[in-house]
Amino acid sequence: MDPILAMTVAAVVIVLLFDYTNGFHDAANIVATVIASRAMTPAQAVMVVGVFEFLGPLLGGTAVANTIGSFIHLDDLGSHLAVVTLLCGLLGAIVWNFVTWWKGIPSSSSHALVGGLVGAVAVSAGADHVAWGFAELGQGRLTGVAKVLLALVLSPVFGFGVGFLVHRIMQAVLRAAKPAANHQLRHAQFLTSAGLAFSHGANDAQKSMGILTLALYLGGYIPAFQVPFWVMLACSLALTAGILSGGWRIVRTLGFAIYRVRPIHALDSQVTSATVIFAASMLGAPVSTTHVVATSIMGIGASEHPRAVRWGKAKEITTTWVVTIPCSALMGAILFAVQRAVF
Repeated sequence: MDPILAMTVAAVVIVLLFDYTNGFHDAANIVATVIASRAMTPAQAVMVVGVFEFLGPLLGGTAVANTIGSFIHLDDLGSHLAVVTLLCGLLGAIVWNFVTWWKGIPSSSSHALVGGLVGAVAVSAGADHVAWGFAELGQGRLTGVAKVLLALVLSPVFGFGVGFLVHRIMQAVLRAAKPAANHQLRHAQFLTSAGLAFSHGANDAQKSMGILTLALYLGGYIPAFQVPFWVMLACSLALTAGILSGGWRIVRTLGFAIYRVRPIHALDSQVTSATVIFAASMLGAPVSTTHVVATSIMGIGASEHPRAVRWGKAKEITTTWVVTIPCSALMGAILFAVQRAVF
């Protein structure tokens, strides 16, 4: 088999594996509040989420994929080296996803992907092959890593703020409601959890779509960076399969360890998260579902009973977020160095 073809096939497989790990890693983000508030059984949650996770990548456009596919420049490396670099970056992200999933830590797959690719590219071709984009910030343009990092930093802030406001509004609306209103709030979560699943699929699968399309372009199998439909379908299936196999370890963290989630909190968190993530998708901004869901719960808790929020757990999660990019970058760099020494 032609070496370039073999490496490109390997890249396709590993991208889809990353998409799968992203799915099972983020499964809890989508279903945690639904299950914690007893709005659905795990089986019902998986059924609703699975359908709308599948539809999100197919109907959500390709703006995020275009952003992800443009923050590293490997065109001048030659097809073989470029695809190998992509593989090492992806494997670095996958390793970190497995580590944090095993430990039940809700870290960011988006951070892991960015870190893994930056680490591998820096060792393979040099830091100048990363489109950092910081110089363009002064000109009012968002590009490259700067755009990705800004989206990843601001999305938790919006998650917290919007969650705070949404919960205050819902408290005012339901001030005179009787306990029986919880029944309607649980039923409403069939709609809001579907919206969250759709927005998650539209944002997260596009990250893999962008990298897979870049691998095909660098391998010379498509003439320009344009996401083929089969790539959308494959990434949608891989993400959905990951969601269905589930990262249930993290449900306990998001559903119980930050703030005690009741039906109104779950509904507000889903509305907040779906809104923030879908808006980011339309702007081509890759965000972390983990960040947005967790901070929305924090914002909701802070608007109701700040002292009841387990800020210690929030600090632990935040620390994991901070170390994810450097750790996954180190893994991507090490994997590239190892393969270069071996091969």
